[in-house]
Amino acid sequence: MKKVTIYTDGACSGNPGPGGWGAILSYNGHMKEISGGEEETTNNRMELLAAISALEALKEPCDVTLYSDSKYLVDSISKGWVHSWEKAGFQKKGKAVPNTDLWKRLLTLIRMHSVSFIWVKGHSANEFNNRCDELAVAQWKRIRSSL
Repeated sequence: MKKVTIYTDGACSGNPGPGGWGAILSYNGHMKEISGGEEETTNNRMELLAAISALEALKEPCDVTLYSDSKYLVDSISKGWVHSWEKAGFQKKGKAVPNTDLWKRLLTLIRMHSVSFIWVKGHSANEFNNRCDELAVAQWKRIRSSL
C-alpha cells in the first residue's frame, strides 16, 4: 500500500462567510497542492473539506498520515466522537450534529484508506501547514473579492 502524507488547513472570513481550504499531498518525493472554497461556509466546514478533498484525490487505497491544525477534525476522529455520532444517527443531545454531510463523506474515505490523523500547531514553524493556510486564505480572498 502506498504511503502518502497529507497536510490540510481551512480558513474562513467571518464564520459564516467566504471560506477556503488547502491541502498538500506528498508521495515518494512528489508533492501536489490542491485548494478550493465556498461563498458561504464556516471554518470547521473548510477544515473538513480540506481533508475530504485530499483523500478524494487519491486514486487507490493508501496508508495516509494526515496532519491538520484543526482540533475539531483530529479530536473527532482520534477520540471516536464521529463514530459515536454515526451510531446515534448523527444526533447529539437530540440535535443534528453539525456538518453531518461532510462527516459521512469523511467516514467513507477513512474506511477506504488507512488514515492516521495528527494534530499540528497552526501558524507555527510547520512549513507545510503554513503553506496550506496560504492556499486556504488565497481561496477565501478570491471568493470574497468576487462577491
